[in-house]
This record gives sequence, C-alpha cells and structure tokens, in this order.
Amino acid sequence: MQRKFLTNLGLLLFLNLLIKPFWIFGIDRTVQNTVGVEDYGFYFVIFNFSFLFNILLDLGITNFNNRNIAQHNHLLNKHFSGILVLKFMLGILYILITYLIAVFIMGYSGDQLYLLAFLAFNQFLSSFILYLRSNISGLLLFKTDSLLSILDRLLMILFCSVLLWGQLAETPFRIEWFVYSQTAAYVFTAVIALAIVIRKSAFRKLKWHWPFFLMIVKKSMPFALMVLLMTLYNRLDPVMLEGILGESLGNKQAGIYAHGYRLLDAATMISFLFSVLLIPIFSKMIKQKESVEEMLKLSYTLIITVATIVAVTSFFYSKEMMNLLYDADTTQSAPVFQLLMLGFVAISTTYIFGTLLTANGNLKELNIIASISLIINLVVNLVLIPRFLAYGSAVSSLSTQIFAALAQVILVQRVFKFKVNYRYLLTLFSFIGGVVLLTWASRQITISIPGLPDQLAWLSNFTLALVISLFLAIILKLLHFRALIGILRRDS
Repeated sequence: MQRKFLTNLGLLLFLNLLIKPFWIFGIDRTVQNTVGVEDYGFYFVIFNFSFLFNILLDLGITNFNNRNIAQHNHLLNKHFSGILVLKFMLGILYILITYLIAVFIMGYSGDQLYLLAFLAFNQFLSSFILYLRSNISGLLLFKTDSLLSILDRLLMILFCSVLLWGQLAETPFRIEWFVYSQTAAYVFTAVIALAIVIRKSAFRKLKWHWPFFLMIVKKSMPFALMVLLMTLYNRLDPVMLEGILGESLGNKQAGIYAHGYRLLDAATMISFLFSVLLIPIFSKMIKQKESVEEMLKLSYTLIITVATIVAVTSFFYSKEMMNLLYDADTTQSAPVFQLLMLGFVAISTTYIFGTLLTANGNLKELNIIASISLIINLVVNLVLIPRFLAYGSAVSSLSTQIFAALAQVILVQRVFKFKVNYRYLLTLFSFIGGVVLLTWASRQITISIPGLPDQLAWLSNFTLALVISLFLAIILKLLHFRALIGILRRDS
C-alpha cells in the first residue's frame, strides 16, 4: 500500500502542480487585479455564501461512498443509479434553500442574486464531479482520478485566457465572465466523469426508490454533519466580515482577506490531494485489519515537511509575496496572509489525522471536535472583526485550525493507541525550530544577483531559505530518499 500511495501521490502532485499554480497565480490573481479589490470581494462573499450550504448537495454521500466502495467494490453497480437520482434531488433542494436564505435572511437582490444563481449551479456541478470521482478513487483507479482532478482547472485556464488576453470584447473583463468560465468547465468535466463511471458500473437506467434514498441518507448523515461543520468554520469568515461591517466596508475587507486566502487555498490543495488517496487506502487497510501506523507516519512526515517550509517562508516574506502578486495596496493584506499561512500546518495535520479517523468511522468524535471548532470561530470573529477587521478574521481562522488539529491528533492516539515515538517528535520539533531560525537568518544577509530588479531581490533570499530548509529535512531524515526509493521498488 505504501508503494501504491507514493506512486499515485507523485502523479497526482505532478499533474496538479503543473496546472493549478498557473490557475491561481496566472488566472485567478489576474482576475482580481483586473476587476479590483471591491468587485472581487463582492464575488468572494457570494461565493463563500454559496459554499455554506454545500452540504445539502451531498449530505455526506461522497465521503461515505468513497469509504464504502473502497471496502466493497461490488456496491458500485448496486448503488450508482439510485444515488444519481438522489444527487439531482439534493441539487434542487440546495438551490431552493440557498435562494430563500439569500432573499429573506441576507437581503440579497439584483446583481447579488444573479451571480448567486451561477455560483449555486457551479456548486452543484462541483459536488456532482466529486461524487463521480469518489467512485473512481474508491475502485483505486487513481490515475484516472488524477486526470479528472485537473480537467476542470485546465479548461478554466483556456476559457479565461481567451477572455483576459484574447481581445475578443471591447469592454473590460467582468467578474461575471470568470463565473461563466467556471460553469462551462464544470459541465464538460462532469460529462466526462459521468461517462467513465457509467462504463465501470454497468449502468442501465435511473432508479426511483425511496427506501434506498432513506437508507443512503441515514448512513451518510454523520459524514454530512462533519462536512457541514467543517465548511462553516472554514468558509464563514468572509461572510461574517460583510455581515458585521456592512456591504461596502465588508466587501473591501473580504477582498483583503481573499488576498491572503488565495495562497492558503492553493497550498491546502496539496493536503487535500493526500486525503483523496488516503481515504480509500486507510479504509481498505482497516477493513483488512492491517496496521496503519507506518502509512500514517509516512504521509504525515511528507506533508508536515512541506507545510512547515511553506508556512514559515510565507510568514517571513509575506510583504514581498503580497506586493509581487497584487497591484493594490497590500499593507493590510500581508499581516492577514501571515496568520492564514501559519494555519496551513494545522490544516495539513487535520487532513491526515482526520482522514484516518473518517476511514475508521470515528464520526461522532470528529463532529464534536468540529462543533467546538465552529463555536470558537464564531466567538472570536464576533469579538475581533469590529476592532481588527480582516486581521481579526485571520486570528479566528488560525485559532480554530490549531484547536481542530490538536484535538484530532489526541483522538487518533486514544483510538489507535500508537506507541509514542519521542525520537520522531523531537526530530519534528527540531525541524520546525530549525526552519524558523534558518528563514529568519536568510533575511539578515544580502545576496546580489546581477540583472535581477531591485523589487525582486528578495527572491534570492527566499530561494536560499527554501533550499536550506529542504537540506535540513534531508539531514534529519524526514525526507529519506533511500527509504522512499526502497518502498517504490517493492512489488506491493
């Protein structure tokens, strides 16, 4: 299983790092710079609002299905037709409830409701694609799933590139065009994924069967509650900024928050890719009563090494990175970015330990942790946003992520009763302290490269910090290439 994990992780990371950085830094960033902070903040608020009720699209079916298909492959043929009908029913319910809340509670109207219509439809398509992919990864067809994971972003890059730089329209680029591009890309990806799953499932016709719907929903509800709670405490910040500060100031502060959040969202995709592979792998190992300790250690060591380097270097070079990415004033964005990126270490931890707990069926405990996390997020936001604006939301996000990570680590130790590896923990904390010290030191020296513009001179120091941090990981054997090669050479 370790060999399968590493080979497919390599492919998944390669494809996503090939496509998604250009999407984030080439397209998404350009769109924000083109339309401005306030217009992008307007989109960012509506987008996050549409995300809050995403759970109604799925009710935990995707996570349940991924775990279930990984443990019982034959259930794909039995369940696919019925779940397909259920997904469409949930899509209608989601759009209806989202619009009712938008109109009667949030007071949305006009342009807000128009944009919400497309964003809500996009949420349905995204959820539908994830469900289809859960069948593919549940069958351990990781190569096919890897290609599907980048298809929507690849298409968005093509569509947005034409709209941004193709000079096809006389009017300036509008935020609505960005949303339309997402819709077209999701539709195409959904059709391709659906065709693949239909072929694997020997699908014949749609089945309307209420007892089956109720059975699936009942089994999925613990997953649904967990996803809902996690979505709320991860996506509530921009909505609360707009709700507490008012539309004008709230949209501007949401735009500032989005400056910092973009890179966190990009980095989090790496952790998410780990979980995509680990859910079916952990589920199968637990079903076959295999020890998961080595797989947990391998996956966590890889992700925490990357997360630590990314978080620490981003913290020390926050101003330079924000100025490089955005045309607008980033005085407020840099401190927000610092706090959000520190949270990347905690988020990466939850993606590994939370995935193991999900695969093991510890959903009640995970839901308790998520409930407390949501309360922390709400309280800290309510206290800090009026005084510290977007920075207060960043504090709330970091506090929430740290609590969730620590709670899940403790829970894993209690459930699986792993022997505490004090040597490993000492190595890990030594690495974190070393990266902090080395990155700080990299800012204290002057490196001059002929021909490099003054505004980019910091890139030399930044690169040095990355390189020496990687060397430290190798020296401490957190990145042990000989051991990794040994795993890859195994037959199974």
